[in-house]
Amino acid sequence: MAVPISQQTTLHAADFDEEVAVDAHARNDSVQTGRDAPSVDWHDKKYPGGGTHADPYVVDWELGDPENPFNWSDRRRWSITFQLAMATFTVAFCSSCYSGGLASMDRELHMSQVVGILGVSLYVLGFGLGPLIFAPLGELYGRRIVFIVTGCIFTLFHLGGALGHNATTILVTRALAGTFGSAPLTNAGGALSDMWTARERGIASSLYGTAPWMGPVLGPIVGGWVSESHLGWRFSFWIMFIVSALNALACIFITPETASFFSLHCVWRQFGPVLLRRRAHRLTKASEGKIIYISKFDVGRSQLIAHILRRDMGRPFYFLVTEPIVLLMAIYIAIAYATLYAFFAAYPIVFQKHRHFSPGEGGLAFLGIGVGCVIGLALAPAQNRLYWRVMDRNGGRTIPEGRLYLPMLGGVILPISLFWFAWTSEPPVHWIVPVVAGVPFGMSCAVVMQGLTQYLMDTYSIYCASAIASTVVTRSVVAFIFPLISPALYGNLGDAWACSVFAFLALACTPVPFLFYHYGSWVRSKSKYALHDELPAPPPAALVPEETEKKGGLVSATKAVD
Repeated sequence: MAVPISQQTTLHAADFDEEVAVDAHARNDSVQTGRDAPSVDWHDKKYPGGGTHADPYVVDWELGDPENPFNWSDRRRWSITFQLAMATFTVAFCSSCYSGGLASMDRELHMSQVVGILGVSLYVLGFGLGPLIFAPLGELYGRRIVFIVTGCIFTLFHLGGALGHNATTILVTRALAGTFGSAPLTNAGGALSDMWTARERGIASSLYGTAPWMGPVLGPIVGGWVSESHLGWRFSFWIMFIVSALNALACIFITPETASFFSLHCVWRQFGPVLLRRRAHRLTKASEGKIIYISKFDVGRSQLIAHILRRDMGRPFYFLVTEPIVLLMAIYIAIAYATLYAFFAAYPIVFQKHRHFSPGEGGLAFLGIGVGCVIGLALAPAQNRLYWRVMDRNGGRTIPEGRLYLPMLGGVILPISLFWFAWTSEPPVHWIVPVVAGVPFGMSCAVVMQGLTQYLMDTYSIYCASAIASTVVTRSVVAFIFPLISPALYGNLGDAWACSVFAFLALACTPVPFLFYHYGSWVRSKSKYALHDELPAPPPAALVPEETEKKGGLVSATKAVD
């Protein structure tokens, strides 16, 4: 059971006064049922401010507030977490399931190899376009409505491949499917940071971080065998349609809404500031507009939609330019992620063209990477324990650098695995050797993705969706390019040196987690948006012990917000 906490508290919370909890729950019920608004005197004690337009009451979470996502039950939070991970998996699976039937599709529609691969590249490029819109929309209006709308549209675009009869139709619908399917890739990470404290979120964020790797691994296996069967390559699109439809239904019904739009008990998967903004709206409405409330996140910020969209849509690019953490993490993730997508063009060359595998057998070659991803996910509890030790040594404060132990290990293994694959990929070396090289590659990619994503969540907190969007945009652009250049690269350099190019790029990124492990705290201290390692100030000497005990003795790390 989660320990009751407030929005500011991301670590250990003190014991929770049951009388305060009952009182808070009664007040929430009063607002929801439309009873008389509380008196001004009561709100003077609850929220700072004067209740006027010039000086509104500033709404914040209470300790143990039942509407705070951090205080939801473990069962509720895990059900949402699994659904978010499956949504991310579904989008990633559909990116590569297409590749299993490329040879058959190229023959039937008279497409060249490059045009066929373009269906993968355009889909991944859509991953970079969608977050520019969906990340700020999720932070403005809540993530649930964004997930539902984009998930339904994403599902429908798979019909373009299932029913289309020319390359243009398939490529356009693939690009649009990737764009509308991208919402979970950024908003899901923000949703997890809304529900899980830094100490709790290790396993949850590992599931989310591994899904983008497991989906592409299973896609070619399914697509390859389906294309060889009597069902043909078009049935791969029907599989994508079915999986996406099931995911959209899960998004809608996993936690059904049974109350009004402004009921917070059933509005799950929302962003913390959105919930506080809605609470402020309800309190103002309950007082018939006589008393004015505002979310603490909206103080001093323009509430015009045009201004908010312009600011939030530009923030991923702003982070890439001004935040060294985001820039270097984005480059590292992009190299690892794009190398995986380059393999969708490289594996058919290595295993089908040079070793005469069938499409189904060529898809099975990805099992090595899949096994590695599972191993990487299984290592998440070990990383969690290392992170907890770091927190305990620092008084329970959030220390993002504690997330980097396994990424440092993965950073060393990643280029080794790529060199292994590169120089064993050609006959007469047995085919099992390059397949096994996929195990350390998948493991290292998984732990790097998990650790760096968690690092961004801890570092940027309420802005983590925008920080993750920056990495998604970068990796999508690079992953768009790598599959297109892979055939020419392998044709001109040969299998060994072509893959060695990707290995050298990974080797250049190896120092990144080591640098931030040693200097990350200093870099964060220079950022306007990042978590700052500052010890909480001691309580005033005049504060009596009873008041100190009632306040709960909370420990938190301070963070700057715009």
